[in-house]
Amino acid sequence: MSSQNEPVKPTAFSPADPQPAPVAATPVASGAPKWVLPTLAGLLVLALVVVFWLPSRIDGASSPTLAATGEVSADKPSDQASDANTVKNRTEPEQASPWSDAQQAKLRKEAQNILAILLDAQFELQELGVEQWATEAFTAAKSLAAQGDLQYRERQFIPAKANYEKALEAMEALTESAPLTLRKNLELARQAIEKGDREDALAALAIATYIDPASAILAALNTRVDALAQLLPLLSQALDMEQSGDLAGAQSALLQATVVDPQHLRARAELARISAAHTLAQFNGAMSEGYGALAEGQFSKARSAFRQAKKLSPGSTEASSAMQDLEMAETAWHLANLQDSGQQHEASERWQQAVETFEKALAIDQNLLFAQQGLKRSRSRAQLDKQFRSAIDKPQRLSDEAVAQSTAQLMRQATSISPRGPILEEQLATLDTLLKQAGAQIQLTLRSDGQTEVTLRKVSRLGQFHQKVLTLRPGTYTVIGSRNGYRDIRRSFTLNHDSMAFELNVICTEEI
Repeated sequence: MSSQNEPVKPTAFSPADPQPAPVAATPVASGAPKWVLPTLAGLLVLALVVVFWLPSRIDGASSPTLAATGEVSADKPSDQASDANTVKNRTEPEQASPWSDAQQAKLRKEAQNILAILLDAQFELQELGVEQWATEAFTAAKSLAAQGDLQYRERQFIPAKANYEKALEAMEALTESAPLTLRKNLELARQAIEKGDREDALAALAIATYIDPASAILAALNTRVDALAQLLPLLSQALDMEQSGDLAGAQSALLQATVVDPQHLRARAELARISAAHTLAQFNGAMSEGYGALAEGQFSKARSAFRQAKKLSPGSTEASSAMQDLEMAETAWHLANLQDSGQQHEASERWQQAVETFEKALAIDQNLLFAQQGLKRSRSRAQLDKQFRSAIDKPQRLSDEAVAQSTAQLMRQATSISPRGPILEEQLATLDTLLKQAGAQIQLTLRSDGQTEVTLRKVSRLGQFHQKVLTLRPGTYTVIGSRNGYRDIRRSFTLNHDSMAFELNVICTEEI
């Protein structure tokens, strides 16, 4: 018995020639020769043989495919049984007629036409490797065809045609399912690759290769299967590194894995997960470092750490909150330093520096009470200090009575300050001495010729005289002499508090 996988092959067949019409008996004229009757009888027998016996012999010799290939299902009768039926049919009274034989020939032809299409469908499926992916369905379709063959041999053309059509319908359904089967096996291969199961992937790809060996997806999946040899060790290495706490190493291994197979979903998902975990670990580390530096007052280091955390997680509310904490802590620290610095300047009687310090504090927060009060104190003391320093630096100005009185008034106000501090005490003592010196009376004797007009600037116009004695406060003075026909003279002189007396001649002597 031949294999079930052998294709259905039809035996060469030609429809029987149209049956000759029966020869009617011709009356023999009386007096005909004796050989006429035997001749007519022989022709009648020959016609019966051609009409009834010869077609059955032709049908037996032209049974289609499965009889010729030996593909007989288990429930088919054997060839001996078929031959017995043929002999039986020969012994039965023949009831056929030319019209019925023509009908049989037509049915036989229709069955053969369906069979020809069936054979094409069978060959197409076998080229698609149907035995590999639809064995049972293909075997069932062939069984229907084999049953049709048996019915064909028994001249049961109508049921034979029906079974051929059923077999054809089944095979066409298999042909139509081939693209779906291709997609299914390509998907199975992809899933096997994701699981790292190389054997299952190769099995699915083998079936896909039968159906569409030129598929671009098939080629890509074959490449991915080949990459498993590199990919799987990298995935295993990444897992070991993660378990040991080396997230950076795990991330690096997974990056290599995604380069080996960019389409591997598990590798990409693991890379995303590990990257997120690594980023979170870095974020937490930066936040801890920042708060540690903040607790130690290392604001620059804390700011750098918090900025790094914000860079790692741009939308993090924790990083934003940490930056706010830093700004508040740094501001509070800065204001505390300004308060301390301002108080130190006040204690050291550096009043202008104290003013500048409190102004800086108010620029940060204008509602600071310590800065408001400190600025008020410092401004008045700074102004007083400036005036005292100016008077001390330029004591000659005290010779002006108005300046001396104003300075004396400031000194009286300063004596009410408590505590005054050593610098202010020293200034008051110095100014007191300078005022006393500025208030000393020094005798000035001026001599002239009685013809020169003498003027002592900022004192009075003295007129013409020979000698005049004046009492003046220490300071620098200018005397001017003028006379008609003579060039004016101008002389400046300084009277010191320790000067006992001062004499000066004022006479115009140079004629014009």
